[in-house]
Amino acid sequence: MKQGEKGFTFIELIIAATIISLVAGAAAIATFQVLPGTARNNNYMTAVHQVHSAGFWISRDAQMANRIIADNLTSPDFLVMNWTEWDDPENPVYHSVTYFFADLTDGIGKLKRTHWSSAGANEETLVAKHIYYAPSDPDDTSKVSYQSPVLTVQLTALSKETIESREYRISHRPNF
Repeated sequence: MKQGEKGFTFIELIIAATIISLVAGAAAIATFQVLPGTARNNNYMTAVHQVHSAGFWISRDAQMANRIIADNLTSPDFLVMNWTEWDDPENPVYHSVTYFFADLTDGIGKLKRTHWSSAGANEETLVAKHIYYAPSDPDDTSKVSYQSPVLTVQLTALSKETIESREYRISHRPNF
């Protein structure tokens, strides 16, 4: 630009447009890489949350259970636990919890928990969604086994195309 003239030369405008194009292109590429990653992360976190929720509920009940039934249950039952609460030795409270699958479609369903007690509790709780249960797939399916005193539970969640599996080993809490 000559001294005393105002404005930009054509070359300066071309350079500025090129720099803006490069920055915009880099931003677009970054955006297209981040968005699918975010969806994958959301699916992963959903699957992890579902597995952890189910693991929490089952662990909580198993530590109190006097009796655990993990074998020879009829579908849709997954696990049955019983225990006695002795806060008042004259009036013990008996508890029974059953974990079962509901709304199974292509091996994916909801894990629910029913709790009954002699004190009047009779409730059903949704423990986790997107739990994979397909006995024909022994490696990846959710499964349970009991070898006293350890309950082993493998929980698998499937959210969209993301699969997450965790194994829990739960021992009965000792009586003091």
